[in-house]
Amino acid sequence: MGWLSITAITLILLFTHQSLTYQIAQKQGHSKVIPGLIGLIPGFGIFYYLKLKPPVRPSNTGKTKSVFNLKNILGTLLLYTELVLLGIIVLIPVVYVIGTSLNPLAGIPNQIWPDEPTLKNFIFLFEGEAQYGTQVRTNEFVSWYWNTLQVAFLTMIFSVLFVTGTAYVFARYKFKGKRAGLLTILVLQMFPSFLGLIAIFTLFQTFGLLDQPLALVIIYTAGAVPFNVWLIKGYLQGVPKELDESARIDGANKLQIFFKIIMPLSVPIISFVAVTQFMAPWLDYILPSFVIETEERWTLAVGIFRFINDQTRINYPAFSAAALMIAAPITILYIVFQRFLIEGITAGANKG
Repeated sequence: MGWLSITAITLILLFTHQSLTYQIAQKQGHSKVIPGLIGLIPGFGIFYYLKLKPPVRPSNTGKTKSVFNLKNILGTLLLYTELVLLGIIVLIPVVYVIGTSLNPLAGIPNQIWPDEPTLKNFIFLFEGEAQYGTQVRTNEFVSWYWNTLQVAFLTMIFSVLFVTGTAYVFARYKFKGKRAGLLTILVLQMFPSFLGLIAIFTLFQTFGLLDQPLALVIIYTAGAVPFNVWLIKGYLQGVPKELDESARIDGANKLQIFFKIIMPLSVPIISFVAVTQFMAPWLDYILPSFVIETEERWTLAVGIFRFINDQTRINYPAFSAAALMIAAPITILYIVFQRFLIEGITAGANKG
């Protein structure tokens, strides 16, 4: 691990140098982007702004001495030491998973990156069959992926509509039992869904829903109610009721008010609920494994777990490749809706 220590120390010193360069340039009145880039040139950035680049604000030249204060230098050094170490702690497992997915062998690799990387495991996931040594391994990854995608998409749609509608009723209308209903929903948050597995299994068996992936949408949608109703209710209480009254005067009915006024104004909090509900089926193992038996109808969490649990098909590189394929849509969603997610969760937490 000597190379890792050298890399960490190099990054810490480089980022510390960049930060000090930026501080000097800022005090002299220079733009924000260029100093950050020049600061990445080891040993040159500080010299450049002290000796070669004339300051925009000469009156602040004396203040640059404060940058070289021992307390400031040590503070900057410790800050980047922590950030680099945290970055290494996070990135090493990710690199290991990527390296494992490119490993040509089916066992657990003993090194972070393989000597002969290959896309064999990704091809195996989509073609459903591959030769590993003397064994031919098969899977139904495409079917698992399609099942999970359907469940995730429908869960997202129904959860948003059902939860937003319920929260709108509690936020806007007064009726008998409103307080008791809210308290009941609050208490339901305390109980994890797997406590009702026996009841869920019995109900699914009675109504012929066992071994049906889309039946999971019912469970996930119902499980989304307790926490998200309170979250969206808090957000909607910050939306002026005068908007509803103005719409009624103009002849709008309750459904028009909900879909044309409330929903567009609630995009941030709805985006948060939509992404979290879309993500749930990709990560859940307990419920699908309990109510779905046929291999072709498994969800991804159940299917890829067999790559490391079933002795007849153990394949750690394929498991890693599948994990990367699962992470892709979730990562894209978080990147696309990042602004709405942050705005939604903070608004829902602060209002009401």
